[in-house]
Amino acid sequence: MVLALEGGQAPEIAGKLGRARRSVQEWVYAYRDGGIDAIQPAPRKGRPTKLPREREAEFKARIDAGPQPHDRLCTLRGKDYLRILEQEFGVKYTLDGVYDLLHRLGYSRLTPRPRHEKNDPAALQAFKQHAPFLFEP
Repeated sequence: MVLALEGGQAPEIAGKLGRARRSVQEWVYAYRDGGIDAIQPAPRKGRPTKLPREREAEFKARIDAGPQPHDRLCTLRGKDYLRILEQEFGVKYTLDGVYDLLHRLGYSRLTPRPRHEKNDPAALQAFKQHAPFLFEP
């Protein structure tokens, strides 16, 4: 808007901003007719999320807590999130929908390989130090 208020022409402003001339003209007309608030984009309509936005923090906390003893798992997978959403939050998702939800909440599908509960890091390190080489370099 500053460029337009300083007397810039729409093609010049569009070139500086990397936008179409028509878009710049629409911004200027909207500003002229309704002020700075008229330039702000209107809220977009769309289908509401199945998991209400106010419960997303609760779902994130459940994910961050990891598997519970009653889950009988070492790591949660997509189908486990489906079950949690249905049983604990009362919403049904498809598997793709769960992955979209996780992505929107900032999670990735990638997880480190789980370690067995009986894994002994000291024994693993001792094995690495004393294991015979299978081939000579």
